[in-house]
Amino acid sequence: MCEVKREAVSVGSEQRCVERWTLCSKSLSVEILSIGAVITSINTPDRSGHSADIVLGFAELESYLTNPRYFGAVVGRVANRIAKGQFEIEGKVYKLAINNGPNALHGGLRGFDKAVWTCEAVDNGVKLSHSSPDGDEGYPGNLKVSVTYTLNENTLSVLYCAQTDKTTPVNLTNHSYFNLAGQGTPDIYDHEVTISAEAYLPVDDTMIPTGEIKPVENSLFDLCKPVLLGSRLKELPGPGFDHNFCLWFPGQPKQEKKCARVVHPGTGRVLEVSTTQPGVQFYTSNFLDGSFKGKGGASYPKHSAFCLETQNWPNAVNQPQFPDVLLRPGEEYNHTTHFTFSVV
Repeated sequence: MCEVKREAVSVGSEQRCVERWTLCSKSLSVEILSIGAVITSINTPDRSGHSADIVLGFAELESYLTNPRYFGAVVGRVANRIAKGQFEIEGKVYKLAINNGPNALHGGLRGFDKAVWTCEAVDNGVKLSHSSPDGDEGYPGNLKVSVTYTLNENTLSVLYCAQTDKTTPVNLTNHSYFNLAGQGTPDIYDHEVTISAEAYLPVDDTMIPTGEIKPVENSLFDLCKPVLLGSRLKELPGPGFDHNFCLWFPGQPKQEKKCARVVHPGTGRVLEVSTTQPGVQFYTSNFLDGSFKGKGGASYPKHSAFCLETQNWPNAVNQPQFPDVLLRPGEEYNHTTHFTFSVV
């Protein structure tokens, strides 16, 4: 059984009224903000029963109005990168804001992470809804989106739904940054990571997939068995992981798969992730630099958290061999991700 609480809070100099929802089970509590449908905290116990907040975030709620690193937010219309900020549908070229090197990232300058969503209580959780008008950030079609968070015992479930009146790319995810030792711990090098994927997408210098689908076997991207993150990051060229791992492939039926397991041996905390999405972006917070004031006065340096962003493959709208990212009128975008927390 989950207890659901709602409170109204004023945020920013304009005293914008937003909602904060708290979901509590016997073992877990989750706080969600109507700005960006953000998960602001997840408190879960270690093996000795000591509870700690394991997601990064801001000390001041008003910082979520800008949230430049997308802490805990739902990102869209299209999560991840679109090459050169453009795509073509039915012969028409659509151009987006360039906000990540030469590319478009996470829905644009004012994506879904900046929106104030409307909220309603549901059994064991909260449903947040947002309407994105035709032309919003350059995307076609009036898009209606909902994200439902529910908590059942030690599992947080996220259901994403969307409908459109024009064909448009849609790729939604949650961008929570996890540190199972507790937020504010300076690194994740002592975490053991498993990702159940036989292939990954190599990227170019701007982090756009090259189009190749490469087996992980005999590579540094083979995380099929538990890998200590610190030692693997030392071997990996570049700043760290920021890559899509392929869970299922075009032509295969949509299916829910257990995709990742992360263990922190020191506390015993375990996070397991399953999803119906075809990919998961594993990101080791390579671009955090300690400049943000986090909860409890913490600063968040490089490699102080990891993200497991369940989603379609990046730049799929420009890669016909990738899973279809287009939502068409009359269709329903519908994906579920489960985050399960336990101890060993």
